[in-house]
Amino acid sequence: MSNTCTPRAATTDDAGPIARSLSLAFTDDPLMSWLLPDADTRGERLARYFGTLFHRQYGPHGRCELTDSAAAFWVPPESRDKAVPDAGTVAELTAVLGDRAPLLGGVVEQVVAHTPQEPHWYLAVIGADPAVRGQGHGAALLRSGLAQADAAGLPVHLESSKPENIPFYAHFGFTVTAELRPHADGPTLWPMWRPAQR
Repeated sequence: MSNTCTPRAATTDDAGPIARSLSLAFTDDPLMSWLLPDADTRGERLARYFGTLFHRQYGPHGRCELTDSAAAFWVPPESRDKAVPDAGTVAELTAVLGDRAPLLGGVVEQVVAHTPQEPHWYLAVIGADPAVRGQGHGAALLRSGLAQADAAGLPVHLESSKPENIPFYAHFGFTVTAELRPHADGPTLWPMWRPAQR
């Protein structure tokens, strides 16, 4: 069976494949490895983490797309106030992260403080199964979301937690706007911005 990298809109039936692709994509991510240091349980907990984000936050209030082996969660400006974690989401994420949950809170605080206030599209999550990296899945999902932002004449914002991904985003017109270190023993995050393309 072919492994297509053509993006399509996600439905609730896609929760399992999305959680699986993103858990594999983020297994070696510096931020997620720091939040979930136990490598033996990280994969299962990441699947629960991204499943929660999809079901409770970005699925209902954002725009989620997937390919056969990758997924992306976007937030257009009109959804910004809705696509925030409610009490139920926080409780589920806390159950996944355990005693590391407060660390995520500190990361979110710094990220929010560096989020541009002007209307923009936000790329909250994007990732591909490492088995298909280099086959165009991530690029296809990125192009799809960027096309929607461009059609609206809006800029795009994201944070990269992996330094080797910065050149990938730069290829699509993003530039680094800051370097964040929310915790002394934690990883660095790089907010990136792509101006509106008209």
